[in-house]
Amino acid sequence: MAQQVPENIGCNNQECIAKDICKRNAIYKDGTAVAVKTFGGTPEKKCGKFLEK
Repeated sequence: MAQQVPENIGCNNQECIAKDICKRNAIYKDGTAVAVKTFGGTPEKKCGKFLEK
């Protein structure tokens, strides 16, 4: 079973195709994330931890 990542973790992956619509990138940019990680999105796909805004 995959481990769930808390919703208040931000993402600073600027290569991800979904960065402009990703809640994790939004909270990274506005400073409300409690921690920041880099998830596995690429210019061709979004990561498995993707959350809609």
